[in-house]
Amino acid sequence: MQKEILKKKGEKVVLLGNEALIRGALESGVQFISTYPGTPASEIGNIFHQFFQSRKLDKNTYFEFSVNEKIALEAAAGASFSGLRSLVAMKNFGLNVASDFLYPLVYSGVKGGLVLVVADDPSCWSSAQSEDNSRGHVLKAHIPTLEPSTPQECKEFIKLAFNLSEEFKIPVMIRETTRVAFQADTVVLGEIKKGGGRAQFIKNPDQFVTMPPRVLEMHRELLNKIKIIREKISENSPLNFIEKHPAKIGLIASGACYLYAKESLKELDLKLPLLKLGFFYPLPEKKIRNFIKNLDQVLVIEELEPYLEKEVERLAKEANPELKVNGKNLLPEVGEIKPEDVILAVSKLTDKKIKFDFKKHKKDFQKINLPKREPRFCPGCPYNFVYSILRRVAPQNTIFGGEIGCYMLAHYPPYETQDYLYCMGSDISIAHGIKKSIEQSTGEISKQKIIAFVGDSSFFHAGIPPLINCVFNKSNPLIIVMDNGTTAMTGHQPNPGMTELRIEEIVQACGVKNVKIVDPANIKEFEKTVKDFLGKKEVSVIISRRPCIFC
Repeated sequence: MQKEILKKKGEKVVLLGNEALIRGALESGVQFISTYPGTPASEIGNIFHQFFQSRKLDKNTYFEFSVNEKIALEAAAGASFSGLRSLVAMKNFGLNVASDFLYPLVYSGVKGGLVLVVADDPSCWSSAQSEDNSRGHVLKAHIPTLEPSTPQECKEFIKLAFNLSEEFKIPVMIRETTRVAFQADTVVLGEIKKGGGRAQFIKNPDQFVTMPPRVLEMHRELLNKIKIIREKISENSPLNFIEKHPAKIGLIASGACYLYAKESLKELDLKLPLLKLGFFYPLPEKKIRNFIKNLDQVLVIEELEPYLEKEVERLAKEANPELKVNGKNLLPEVGEIKPEDVILAVSKLTDKKIKFDFKKHKKDFQKINLPKREPRFCPGCPYNFVYSILRRVAPQNTIFGGEIGCYMLAHYPPYETQDYLYCMGSDISIAHGIKKSIEQSTGEISKQKIIAFVGDSSFFHAGIPPLINCVFNKSNPLIIVMDNGTTAMTGHQPNPGMTELRIEEIVQACGVKNVKIVDPANIKEFEKTVKDFLGKKEVSVIISRRPCIFC
């Protein structure tokens, strides 16, 4: 598929949404790309990395897998401050990590175009922690955001995003979801542009230093930018368009939900007015008011929280107070919206009979006795050794702390050794908090053992600060670094541990005295080390080092 991405202008090729985003970036003359792998955005980094390694990118174009998403965004911003078009990609949880820098970055603005691609994952197909909705960050940070529906739009939207970013000197976000990222469709290719820009950072404290009182001026300037973008760009953009029909019930949708809206109208043989919003922020408020002013009812189709629905309700108070705004009263707020959800909602609004009985189909499907299959480690995975040993040697009532990575599968039978699981680095901090809270409330050293697991990539991503915190504040969990030599779960991307950086040296530099590297296949040595380290009064670290079977 990588060959398809690089084909000549004018050719029609079938691309996934993520692949189309890559092509769009290349057609925009991107010169700096950074990312931390996270599905459903992983392919963006994987393919750019392959292009970079095989020298298929322009010689002036740079790519990197950064240590985490915050650093990826900061690095891309540095390139943008130096005048280059920069792209950074991450999944929804990565935006949480990067938000610490994103918010002031939107205040200060950029120089070269900077586009941030964020992939949300409704229904948690690859996201165990929560159903994050990145649109909340969009509204709070005031970052202009586009939502493509198809691969062709992915390609075109990213080109527009770069132009918008450079015109208004502001980072611009492309928000995709799993269905958009992995949807395949025909894409008409444009011309790949070479990034001819020469990087040069020109000092400008007035822009790049966010200190009071200047930061308050930046805030006012940002709000003014958003006002101009709304009036000049969003209101007139072809990304927001109306499909007109003479009916009193209308539909409003964005992203993949626009395709479901179209499918529902086809299935029900209806012709209803439909407003498609390619701009999520800033919304084209005049266009929305004009769309709803003569309607009796409108259905807002969006996934997860009703951000659009609330905006439509606000605008309806002045444009059409009698309008009945429907949304989450007819559509689910949890999980992906499915085409049948929209068909049923539109059917209910219009009293149009459905040709296909979805409710009966759902009941019939539930009657099928499918065999239950829990997730498992791959046969030969080194983690099997680790958890088999711990189930035998860990004392009763040992608390097991987990986080995100292949080792999260230890939550399921037969191991069931994940008593809490949140995000990268959190298991070490939580283990420390448990230890300290027990000691503080009882007045004695806790005899209950805590074992926290962190992967090698996760260690570099977010595991070092909480380890330092354990040393500094004198607690003693046993931390097992699962070093399999790759970033396995997201597609075997490289991480700093695959270079001259050694985890054991970093752990020792953090002040940890009890450190040992053990091959988990050496069962006796691993058992002995676990028993020994669980008895230590200080924090201890076992580096379980054995390659992933696919490396």
